[in-house]
Amino acid sequence: MATHLLLSYDFPPMGGGIARWMGELARRYSPGALVVSTGQHADAADVDAMFPNRIDRLPVASRRLRSVQGILLWARRAAVLARSTGAEFIWCGNIKPAAYPAKWTKERLGTPFGILLHGGDILILQHQVHQSVLKRRTAKALLSSAAVLVANSQWTKDRCLTLLSELDIEPSPGQVQVVPLGADHHSFRPGIDTRDVKARYGLTQGRWLLSVARLTRHKGIDTALRALALLAQEYPDLHYAVVGSGEEQESLEAEARELGIVDRTRFLTSVPDRDLPALYNCAEIYLGVSRLMEQRVEGFGISLVEASACALPVVAGRSGGIPEAVRDQETGLLVDAERPESVREALARLLNDAPLRARLGGAGRRAVEEFYNWDRVTADLRRIGHEFGLTVSGEVVS
Repeated sequence: MATHLLLSYDFPPMGGGIARWMGELARRYSPGALVVSTGQHADAADVDAMFPNRIDRLPVASRRLRSVQGILLWARRAAVLARSTGAEFIWCGNIKPAAYPAKWTKERLGTPFGILLHGGDILILQHQVHQSVLKRRTAKALLSSAAVLVANSQWTKDRCLTLLSELDIEPSPGQVQVVPLGADHHSFRPGIDTRDVKARYGLTQGRWLLSVARLTRHKGIDTALRALALLAQEYPDLHYAVVGSGEEQESLEAEARELGIVDRTRFLTSVPDRDLPALYNCAEIYLGVSRLMEQRVEGFGISLVEASACALPVVAGRSGGIPEAVRDQETGLLVDAERPESVREALARLLNDAPLRARLGGAGRRAVEEFYNWDRVTADLRRIGHEFGLTVSGEVVS
């Protein structure tokens, strides 16, 4: 059985969508078919024991993998792992820093590598190459060395192709591919008992909207709060739960007070992943009104498909890769995330129409069962890695 190596800065118990994606790969690759190389993190031992594949932790904290010393240490370790496992292919969880040790290993052992792209990383890199000749050279060296670049949406792929053109890189046919992301449709499902989480997080009264997101400005929580304020008089029992933490927490809480909806809003900042499926089931509608802001964007939106997996209708921003995660009028409603009135209109439509909520939520659940799930994502990446491993080795790929 061919082995793949995954180099990832983001990995559980770290939070965030990239870490979730990497963890799902480690869980779903056949036992022994994947080795993960990542940094140290608190509680790592307990988390690592849950995976069927080997998690090889470097003797430094994850945050140090972005330093020159960390990259050099990681490069040496990656080469050792690739050689000792006979790795057919290397996946990089992001461009920087993971592509540095992957490129090092390719130059020494010939092991091909691919880079997983997320959207915001492309925007950041594009900004950097416009500002610095050195960063331009570095980006060109990393991206041109990759056997394949895999985007999480067509939108991310298009941004990648623009960047490659600006770097004077002509990709070969099939070198830039799209693998839409997914959800765990076994854990995230409708019909979960919500009594415990409702009591634990104070969600016992009224109707609830829900967002699961880092509290950064581009996630659009501020727009959602203003939309809730616009609905307050018409829907006196409507509440909003926001699951996540981040730099904007204090300002968002202050905004809720200024809007007069603080008693309708819950900011839940310390929620373990095991509580998320039940929390989705506490809500009637999921809000994911992210927007494009400078170098921040939703390249796909894992929480959107987790909501769909729980048969929730989704109201989402029409930006980045979101329209590929939420099918407008089919699994949810797309809105202008810059306009609270647009969000209010979509919410009112759903709040007043139970059959529409059921239709959109049911279609979302079926979409996850049939396509937007981690089993399909893992199978796609396993296949791509195998095909490009064979191509580079000189064998014929059918």
